[in-house]
Amino acid sequence: MRNTRTNTLGLIAVGLVILVGIAAVPSAVVELQGGGARVGWLSTEAILRQTPGYASAESTFNAEMSSYQREVARLQAQLDSAGALFDQQQAMLSATVRQERVNELRTMQQQAETRGTELQTRAQQRRAELIAPLEDRIQRVIDGLRAERNLSMLFDVAAPGNNIVSADPTLDLTTVVIQRLNAGGQ
Repeated sequence: MRNTRTNTLGLIAVGLVILVGIAAVPSAVVELQGGGARVGWLSTEAILRQTPGYASAESTFNAEMSSYQREVARLQAQLDSAGALFDQQQAMLSATVRQERVNELRTMQQQAETRGTELQTRAQQRRAELIAPLEDRIQRVIDGLRAERNLSMLFDVAAPGNNIVSADPTLDLTTVVIQRLNAGGQ
């Protein structure tokens, strides 16, 4: 009898905790769930690829990246060549000269790595410069569409960490956004 009473009291306590937890949920969340929030989804990746001006920005970026890649390859070739020469000569070098050459190679490698990092940072900045105006334009179209259709939320299925595993294809607004961008919509 006592065991049944303990179980019943335990269930009541768990029920109260659940009710208190539900009551603590912000009213906006309950309202969205209970109010039939309108949502849609899109793929910003697909939109960006089809945005007017993207192909030109991508071409410019790729041309500049090619230049950066050539510089990094040249630095790597110089480092490899110096390393190979050292490998050939090290047996004939005195310990002092050998250590100097090792230090020179380390310095050369650090300089190459530093330059590679600088070029990578410059490439990221340049990509942002080229793409940011397009992304701003896309965002204005998306915000306008969301307001126009009275949507509570839009989900980006292309976003990293996206947890959407299935969605109604009629809620996909990707094509609408692309059409508006191609029509010159802001």
